[in-house]
Amino acid sequence: MTKQERYTLALENLNVMFPNATTELENSNPFQLLVAVILSAQCTDKRVNMITPALFEKYPTPLDLAKATPEEIFPYIQSISYPNSKAKYLNNMAKRLVEVYDSQVPDNVEDLQTLQGVGRKTANVIASIVFHQAKMPVDTHVHRVSARIGLTYQAKNVRQTEEQLMKNINLFSSQKEDDIALLHHQLILLGRYVCKARKPECEECKLKNCCKYYTSKQNK
Repeated sequence: MTKQERYTLALENLNVMFPNATTELENSNPFQLLVAVILSAQCTDKRVNMITPALFEKYPTPLDLAKATPEEIFPYIQSISYPNSKAKYLNNMAKRLVEVYDSQVPDNVEDLQTLQGVGRKTANVIASIVFHQAKMPVDTHVHRVSARIGLTYQAKNVRQTEEQLMKNINLFSSQKEDDIALLHHQLILLGRYVCKARKPECEECKLKNCCKYYTSKQNK
């Protein structure tokens, strides 16, 4: 199977499995999504969604969050991973939003990464979801399932996975920018619910016809 054939089949099958894939982080505006994505680092979306309603009610705007202290923010997020660090991240992020960006979430990856708690993946998430830019955020799910399916080859880290996915979609997809945004969410959902890290549910997956991992299992 050629790389182009694999991409064509993978995109077609993912569209069947997850036609309307989007973020599972609950939010009402770009600021809330930014907060939720920062909180989701090494934490499940389900857990983040449990604590953000009270957090957003208490701190509905960047200014409200900037005026708080990390100690005041902590009780609202203490049940997620690394709450001490994330309380500081949120406070400093909000202060910079207020002081530098007039309380508006920046619309480009470079500026987003100047906010504390925002790395390349988080910046790409915001650019993709909020500003509809052709960005490919790569987390552990996307990194893992891309390699298993064969959408990437010997990508040693998430940056290499991102670069290969972007390059190949631009080469092999007729939709290109639309597919980049959608594929990110589809691969996350695939990794979260089907192509799990320890026990992938291969028999339930519609990508069997184009998956290198499944083919290798059948040939053993």
